[in-house]
Amino acid sequence: FQLQASGGGLVQPGGSLRISCAGSGITLDDYDIGWFRQAPGKEREAVSCISVGYNTYYRNFVKGRFTVSRDNAKNTVYLQMNNLKPEDTALYYCATAGDHGCTNDYRDFTSWGQGTLVTVSS
Repeated sequence: FQLQASGGGLVQPGGSLRISCAGSGITLDDYDIGWFRQAPGKEREAVSCISVGYNTYYRNFVKGRFTVSRDNAKNTVYLQMNNLKPEDTALYYCATAGDHGCTNDYRDFTSWGQGTLVTVSS
């Protein structure tokens, strides 16, 4: 099975973008799904997570700007990103959570998509 992240691109500061995480050979609604990002020269960091029960979690630096959602009929999890800032520039990954469910530690996540690049620049 695999996770496929898509929808990244170049957007101006203050703009919006929605990225998607589609499952192939895996039923995403069986898992808590996390979004992480990694900027050049920086460590991978947690951004958001959505549980199987639709509980949502956000890091403070995206709270109020990003919204995570899931569409089980489409086997897809989304991350709507509004009011984007240059510091949001990174490769964004989705991943399935392990036994601990949604956490901020990437080591608690078991399967990863390949990432989609988000660039915020004027």
